[in-house]
Amino acid sequence: MSERKKSSLRHIQYAALPDRAKGKSELEVMLVTSRATRRWIIPKGWPKSGMPPHRVAAKEAFEEAGVVGKVSKRPIGSFPYDKVLKEGATASCRVQVFALRVSRQYKYWPEKRERQVEWYTPSEAARFIREPHLRRIIRKFAKRR
Repeated sequence: MSERKKSSLRHIQYAALPDRAKGKSELEVMLVTSRATRRWIIPKGWPKSGMPPHRVAAKEAFEEAGVVGKVSKRPIGSFPYDKVLKEGATASCRVQVFALRVSRQYKYWPEKRERQVEWYTPSEAARFIREPHLRRIIRKFAKRR
């Protein structure tokens, strides 16, 4: 068994937490599956030159989940996680999360064949998410809405 090499650098990623209102008072958030492990996550990606963080998050939400809407300019939280890279190494990341109020969900989008998407209540979503800090962000966001 080979040991994974771990980068000592802290990388940054930007993520979107897509949400929508269900009925008059209920809130739902969207989760997507990761391509490699199929676990439930939120859309996220690497910084893009010349693009502000909240726009990167919105772009990832469209590419990974087929949703567009109004994205917050300020992050609603951040969490650490170890990203497994193609070479098998891991990168220690800090993910800044931006709320995305979904106004449209497309039938087709770039990564549709590679991922599942699902709407959940915040408490359901928190049960499916492995990262404890992200669970906390979702619960806290739901209380504020």
